Amino acid sequence: MEHDTLHEKPPTLLGPLADSVIRSHSRLWKPRTLAVNRCYLRNQILPFFARRPVADVSRGEVRRWFAGLRATPAAANRALPVLSTVFREAERLGFRPENSNPCAGIRRYRTPGRSRFLTPAEIRRIGAVLAERERDAPDTVALVRLLILTGCRQGEIRHLRWHDYREGNLYLPDSKTGPRTVWLSGASRRVLAGLGRRSAWVFPARRSDGPMRTETLYRRWRGICQAADLQDMRLHDLRHTYASFALSRGETVPTIGRLLGHRDAATTLRYLHFDDTRAMLAVQTVAAAMAHGP
Repeated sequence: MEHDTLHEKPPTLLGPLADSVIRSHSRLWKPRTLAVNRCYLRNQILPFFARRPVADVSRGEVRRWFAGLRATPAAANRALPVLSTVFREAERLGFRPENSNPCAGIRRYRTPGRSRFLTPAEIRRIGAVLAERERDAPDTVALVRLLILTGCRQGEIRHLRWHDYREGNLYLPDSKTGPRTVWLSGASRRVLAGLGRRSAWVFPARRSDGPMRTETLYRRWRGICQAADLQDMRLHDLRHTYASFALSRGETVPTIGRLLGHRDAATTLRYLHFDDTRAMLAVQTVAAAMAHGP
């Protein structure tokens, strides 16, 4: 009995297994998905489970972990499937019995739809802050300006390479919805013309051979929002603002969807802000048409 105990294998801990699972999925996930899932693993999952034997984690334990994230429901909802993927791989590798995934059956938090659109005054305040910071943080200022001017996702601009910029437009080989063209205005081209080509990346990281890190961009964006006195403003809200501004200038939903790289109109409609002024104009237009008859 003592001989068997001496040769007993140590339990497989969730932390090292999760790291192995993430590495193995690097071939299946897009680079941006991989980066985001690594963040949820590092920030939400490992602080609770890193040293736990993967075979011993119970559903009750996962429920307590999930309840502990109630203050950040969106992050909890995104972290749960990452943890579930780790347990599925644990089953496949024989570290847990089949159909024992402790994440199964846990209901995600209900998160209300959230829309935030910059007003013209807020855009001017952001513009003033960007102008003040242009000398100290030219890359960040240029990146944010491109987000405002193009409506692109932050990952699409942050991962931009110089060879993606040709003939005056951006040709993205791997956006969220596949390859797409981003048509650039003169203002966008001037932003790019002001950047030095010191790397294959348009916005390179300072200390590694890659693009600017997500954490770096978000940290600097929070500083911009604080300086511009903007509350509860996400970087992604610049994309919503771009779409709604295009709508207010008379662009159609299909056109806006094409500019944003959407595959269907239903997705585009979630980005649009149909304000009271536009609603009143529509009512008056219909009333005028009816008054004059068909």
